[in-house]
Amino acid sequence: MRRLLAMMLMIGCLVPLPAAAADAASPVLAVTDALALRELDIREQHDATAPHPGFGLRQTLDPSSAGSISNDRLFALPVLSGLRTALDDEFQRYREAPTAARWKLVDRDKLEAQTTRFVLAGVVARIDRGFVAADGCGEVRLIYRPIHEIDGTAQRLPMTLNLVLRARGADGALSCREVARRWLAAAAWPQTGADRARRLMAADGPLAPLGPDSIDRLELNLQIATAGDAAAGEFRADYLLQVFRFDRASGRYQVAAMENQIDRDRLIADRELGQAFKHWLLQPDQLAAFDRGTLIIPETYLARRAIAATPTAFSHAPERPAAGLAGPATADPLISDADIVAALQRAAERGVAFQAIRSPAGFERRLNDITCSGCHQTLGIGGFHVPGVDWTAEPTRRIAAPGSPHFVADQQRRRAIAAAVAEGRAPDYTRGFTDRPELHGSAVNDDEPRNGWGAACGLPGAGGGVDPSFRNWTCAAGLSCQPAGGTTAFPIGMCIVAPR
Repeated sequence: MRRLLAMMLMIGCLVPLPAAAADAASPVLAVTDALALRELDIREQHDATAPHPGFGLRQTLDPSSAGSISNDRLFALPVLSGLRTALDDEFQRYREAPTAARWKLVDRDKLEAQTTRFVLAGVVARIDRGFVAADGCGEVRLIYRPIHEIDGTAQRLPMTLNLVLRARGADGALSCREVARRWLAAAAWPQTGADRARRLMAADGPLAPLGPDSIDRLELNLQIATAGDAAAGEFRADYLLQVFRFDRASGRYQVAAMENQIDRDRLIADRELGQAFKHWLLQPDQLAAFDRGTLIIPETYLARRAIAATPTAFSHAPERPAAGLAGPATADPLISDADIVAALQRAAERGVAFQAIRSPAGFERRLNDITCSGCHQTLGIGGFHVPGVDWTAEPTRRIAAPGSPHFVADQQRRRAIAAAVAEGRAPDYTRGFTDRPELHGSAVNDDEPRNGWGAACGLPGAGGGVDPSFRNWTCAAGLSCQPAGGTTAFPIGMCIVAPR
């Protein structure tokens, strides 16, 4: 049982979805068709209706060039020198760590080899990110995965490189309503494969206005090191997360602050800075956005790198950004339970109606949940939420699910927001926890995969009650909420068949 639970956590509780859930997760706001992604990447079939050069990584980063590029030449591009320097620093950090002997680093020679290249593995429209984007239209993410090929055998390396584009393009010619309308309209298209790709890039397609000038940032997620033995139930993989923004002065992508990635170590070490963060966060206006999942933390308090460790989805591992900041993780947290209770009460007295955070445990969970690493440590597939499709592999060897349980369960909320934008209505950007994506105000919250096998659930405590923040996290018929990983330290369990 211990080994089974360890493997479940390692792969992010990936479970088969019923047909209804699979239909609901159809790629309305994403491109996961293998042959469509192939055409978007290598552009084998040009025609007059879709003159777009495509979305191969090289032409997107370096529009003066064409075709694909091997990773030895890609990482040598001046525009990526900042990324390469950052990787040098991170590899050196692991080599010099006191526990260096336990770690097996990713094969960097293979990652940067002439026989390795990045392929487009997925395209995801995030209209629901309109509250973050300056123009309110959201983002489109191009997700690339490195494929190492030698002697006719292809190996997918554990890394994604994401180019995040402004959804309406660089010139802003399209309105947000038109952007959302185009993505929603694509759901009804009968075309598949290369035909679908060409239509996506056609003049009236959602990808038509996007190109190199639309890039907002570059995101890196690399399984940099592993330790332990998965077969023995004692395994850990560390995923390096970093963000790079284009610096026009140098003409290169440079390391940048990560959205909502709390710099836990700095806030604890610098008590004055930590108190400033605490005072800012506990104000009623901030708490209201914090509860809705739309809070944007000022850059002053943010980190420029993060490590997401897998599996830690149900634990208080030191890597979790909130450890030592809130709740009982340490004897002297920066934000105590008493601070949280008092702040929630003050906000409620001023009219804030909390939907997600109803307790210190819910506060702590959200503090982890809004960060890059906290999100990726929850319900991911081996550290990724969109591992994507490997169209270079034989169909029988392709991954069965291009997105994680979180990606699947959150699609309905994302579509509801896109529909509101397309119709000119004010969208509700509220989101639940990553553990349990919810569409507020809808009975869909009780449907699989939200309450099915492997779903997060509210675990009764010693007194028999469930924490108020997770009270509505119930399990489907025939399942019960059980401790995950053999611990009940945190009031969240997993929906599984009850042991006899």
